[in-house]
Amino acid sequence: MDGFFHFFLNRLDALRKCFPTAVTSKEDCVSLIKKISPVSPGIELIRLGPAGDGGYLLPNDLSDIEACFSPGVSNISGFEKDCADMGMKVFLADGTIEAPVLQHTNFMFLKKNIGVTASNTIERIEDWVLSSPISATTDLLLQMDIEGSEYGVFLDTPESLLKRFRIMVVEFHSLNMLFCDSFFQLAVAMFEKILQHHTCVHLHPNNCCGIVKMHGIEIPITMEFTFLRNDRFRNRSPARIPSPLDTDNVPNNNSLKLSPIWVSG
Repeated sequence: MDGFFHFFLNRLDALRKCFPTAVTSKEDCVSLIKKISPVSPGIELIRLGPAGDGGYLLPNDLSDIEACFSPGVSNISGFEKDCADMGMKVFLADGTIEAPVLQHTNFMFLKKNIGVTASNTIERIEDWVLSSPISATTDLLLQMDIEGSEYGVFLDTPESLLKRFRIMVVEFHSLNMLFCDSFFQLAVAMFEKILQHHTCVHLHPNNCCGIVKMHGIEIPITMEFTFLRNDRFRNRSPARIPSPLDTDNVPNNNSLKLSPIWVSG
């Protein structure tokens, strides 16, 4: 899908005649980017997980977080292990593997994918959290990499549950589709829901997939976002992007640099 839209967006004028679609306006793209551009919360960032893929930056505000929920595990569990070493309960879910590659006494694994319609192979995130052995009021951490299903999952997640996540680290996929108006409207609804109680504090483009450009705007196809709940901010100032702690996801690929529009707020 990413490859198709990359082809489509870079050749839009020729394709309009045979595959018409509404294109998101430049003004709408800029407006959304400014809303989700990162802000420093007055708290230092730390890195959990390995250098490269599977490691993420988040604010050093982890005290009293009871549990980490990590849908989308694949073959890397370093982030989750670091959380478990801090004493968090760590709930992992992935229907594509038999078990995490790393083991820890604080790990609890669910062999299901997280989605929006419960079935034998799919679990809704609300049902997953409510059925887990944790208290009903403590703060939680979310780390999610579910290959494009994140949009539906966030729209399906109740506001009451989103507010429990003090920190959310999410890899968003197919962001090049923001240039397609129908997808853009869905993404706006999702981001506005997140932004009711959270603010982006870090961005990192995944250099697995490249960048697409339209209207003079460059959008990485895949990007890692870190959100912090608004009540945890100490102050607000421009974020430092990239951070010295950032590393490329794919060592042999060219590094990606965010254009100024993403970091100017």
